[in-house]
Amino acid sequence: MHTLDWQPDMLGDGYRQHVMELGTDPDGEGSIAAVLTRREPRDGDVARGAVLYVHGFSDYFFQTELADFFAGLGLAFYALDVRKSGRARRPGQTAHYVSDLIRYDDELGRALRIVAGAHPGLPVIVLAHSTGGLIVPLWLDRRRAAGRVAPVTGLVLNSPWFDLQGNALVRGPLTQALRVLARVRPFRALTGPPGVYGQTLHVSGTGEWDFDTDLKPLDGFPVTIGWINAVRRGQAELHRGLDIGVPSLILRSDRSDFSRDYTPVSDRADTVLDVAQIARWAGCLGGETTVLPIEGARHDVFLSLAEPRAQAYAVMGDWLGQHLL
Repeated sequence: MHTLDWQPDMLGDGYRQHVMELGTDPDGEGSIAAVLTRREPRDGDVARGAVLYVHGFSDYFFQTELADFFAGLGLAFYALDVRKSGRARRPGQTAHYVSDLIRYDDELGRALRIVAGAHPGLPVIVLAHSTGGLIVPLWLDRRRAAGRVAPVTGLVLNSPWFDLQGNALVRGPLTQALRVLARVRPFRALTGPPGVYGQTLHVSGTGEWDFDTDLKPLDGFPVTIGWINAVRRGQAELHRGLDIGVPSLILRSDRSDFSRDYTPVSDRADTVLDVAQIARWAGCLGGETTVLPIEGARHDVFLSLAEPRAQAYAVMGDWLGQHLL
């Protein structure tokens, strides 16, 4: 068996990364790659399963507390930075751009094979956040349809992006316009006012995390027409109903707040997605689905203030214990 090349990771001691070359970008932006990062096993660690984590838009893996939590449960931890994002983005590439979410099946499949190969016969839980929480169920549905559910045994979604924010009367015409514009101006950026989310997370604001703002800008990367069109097609597929083949847990905040200016509520609400939409479409995953709102959580529930963050970890640990461990 070919030995993978694991190199030191930007997170420092205890983390290593493997670059997966994906070849020529079908969307025309040169040579692309994805990067799989792993938490190195430590003395006394005995894996009884593994976790594969997938980030969201304007994001990358930096949540070492999350990795340590799973290690404490006996789960080896791996995180995937998908093409053109985080560690994987190369000069000249449009951040996070794809014209079809199915393209991510390549790196997701490769990453899962690496994880399964390192832990043969053990269960794998997939954890995904925000846009990743849309990408991954679509991928798992395709795997189930092809008869390839194993080794995945469960899915945890952290504030998944199940629908476009805003009024339904606006969403419909916008979606139709995107279909047309994506054919002629796919890389055109859509402009909008910056949100407050980034400042609630970073140490320069009210957050606890000193993440790399080149990889995760405080105001986010520009949203492109082709990419949001791909997201809308993926959401429409989800709304028609999936069958991912495994039980799922959905964590979300108990409220949304879309104020353009920071207030104390910004630290205790989802300032990115409409949590009512998450609740509405949760049943579209198929099979057993558990939805647990976390009072006072941010958009990324595992980057919330201490009390809701602890609650999120506790309920996820309980769910894993009941279903998978």
